[in-house]
Parts: sequence; structure tokens; C-alpha cells
Amino acid sequence: MQHHVYFWLKEEKKTAEARAEFVKGLELCKNVPSVAGGSWGISAATPERPVTDKSWDYALYLSFDSVEEHNAYQVDPDHDVFVDSCKDFWEKVTIMDVE
Repeated sequence: MQHHVYFWLKEEKKTAEARAEFVKGLELCKNVPSVAGGSWGISAATPERPVTDKSWDYALYLSFDSVEEHNAYQVDPDHDVFVDSCKDFWEKVTIMDVE
């Protein structure tokens, strides 16, 4: 399964220093043992189209071998560290899980 998370940062968290700290948190998420693969990124420089949403600041996309592995990720201590240390960075988060 795929776990896609889109983050809209608060305006005051869009500094280079804050972004670097946020990226460290995203990297922590990628390295949780139950994660089969994944990465993070920013919006691609593709042409503007009516169906494309480029309003978000960062996306995290992770693959899991099963829903059970995803569920283990959600309660992993490193996931909790990310949420606890970075929750003040975002104004909005949207999650889309795909089977």
C-alpha cells in the first residue's frame, strides 16, 4: 500500500532553517523499519493545469508491504517523534492512503 502525506507549512516556518529541520523529520519517517520504501519532495515544475494542485509545500510518500506494516508505522516511536517535533510547522495536512 501507499501512504501519501501533503503538508502546507505555516508562513513563519518557510525559512531555510525551519525547512531544514522539517526535512530531518521527513527523513526520520522514511527510515522507520516497517517502511518498504519512499521519499519526500516538493511540487514538481510541471506546467500549470486546472487539475493540478501545487499549493502544498512538502509531500511524503511511503510504501508498505501490507496494511499491517502501515499500522505499525503509525505507532512507531520515530513517527511519534516526527509528529511531536514538527506539528507546529504545518498549517494543514492531507493524507491519502492507496491500496
